[in-house]
Amino acid sequence: MKSNIVAIVGRPNVGKSTLFNRLLEKREAITHPTSGVTRDRNYGEVEWAGTKFTLIDTGGLVPNSQDVFETAIREQVKVALEEADSVLFLVDALDGVTPVDSEIANIIRKSNKKVFLVVNKVDGANRENLVYPFYSLGVGEPHAISAISGRTCGDMLDVVIAGMPEITEDESEDQRIKIAIIGKPNVGKSSLSNALLGFDRTIVTPIAGTTRDSVDSILKYQDEEYVLIDTAGLRRKSKVSENIEFFSTIRTLKSIRECDVAVVLLDGQTGIENQDKKIIHEAITFNKGIVLVVNKWDLVEKDSNTAKKVEDKIKEEIKTLDYVPVIFTSALTKQRIFKVIDTAKLVHEERNKTIKTSELNDAILPEIQNNPPSSSSGSEIKINYITQVKTRPPVIVFFTNNPKLIQESYKRFLERRIRNVFGFTGVPISLQFRKK
Repeated sequence: MKSNIVAIVGRPNVGKSTLFNRLLEKREAITHPTSGVTRDRNYGEVEWAGTKFTLIDTGGLVPNSQDVFETAIREQVKVALEEADSVLFLVDALDGVTPVDSEIANIIRKSNKKVFLVVNKVDGANRENLVYPFYSLGVGEPHAISAISGRTCGDMLDVVIAGMPEITEDESEDQRIKIAIIGKPNVGKSSLSNALLGFDRTIVTPIAGTTRDSVDSILKYQDEEYVLIDTAGLRRKSKVSENIEFFSTIRTLKSIRECDVAVVLLDGQTGIENQDKKIIHEAITFNKGIVLVVNKWDLVEKDSNTAKKVEDKIKEEIKTLDYVPVIFTSALTKQRIFKVIDTAKLVHEERNKTIKTSELNDAILPEIQNNPPSSSSGSEIKINYITQVKTRPPVIVFFTNNPKLIQESYKRFLERRIRNVFGFTGVPISLQFRKK
């Protein structure tokens, strides 16, 4: 599955983070009138008029000299243009056209990416005349907006999504299972990839962050071909200080979006940590199949119950993900490495599984009758019919007289009952509730 990626670029203090927050409809990036506040790079998912895309807030740096400043801006814009499908080039209506704007425009004109020139801080009709000088940048028609108030941002989004390809999982595309190996830096992603492939497809060193880009390889195993994606490590945002490190994260997110199954590597010596949970959350956000792999198992002192204790600890830390399989491996000794592929294949099959409507209703409706949903308003809630409407990921629809009254706790109850009967191992499932 391909992804639409849009990067916001521009010099510091033109309102990139404010626009980012506006389009995501939440405060993800720190905004401040002082230039250079945004040092942590940000990304998020935007949906507008049924079209989804990944938005990147590239931020602005505050170097010590003008020369360094221009170099940093040039580097960031070049990398953004390389990674994104299209670019929002943000400028400031109140400042007018600046030399740095012109420099960025010169770089943009040489790219083959679609560019939208966005003039920010046009807070009212009385500022519309400030837009016209930006035609001189030569990167297309300016779009006047106010990121802080949202003025005409919807009109701009209409233009942005107009040329975007529809993101669908085309059955005619490559049918090989795509497996992305993801995780923190230095947990052994490249080592596992190389062990599976039988040769050094990627560079392996003990230095965290060696892999800068995502690498696709073809793995032949038991007469089947798999696409194996070894990805750059996902760091905590506070550690992402280089432009290239940031865009390695974006490449990893692209790999997650384009894979069928995400193999999340954990370090057997440290166990599951907060960053591991965040990485797992990324895979869940994109509704991918998930396999947890505890690597470096050869370095762990253990007895006959160690694996069970570690797995119980992992499941305790991520209680809502008890459906995810856990495998213990050593990429160094190649212990159980092909069980990773066997399990990924199983999860992929589960992700494509369709449950007959009659089987769903026969199994789940009696559970609902024995444990009916309660309502804080006192209104009676009836669920009359259940059907699966989609696979990859599975989507199951419940028809009820009042969808809005279904509580989250009851949704979790229904999901557990469905999993108890039908499995869906390693697969996030979506439950939807519609008016009868």
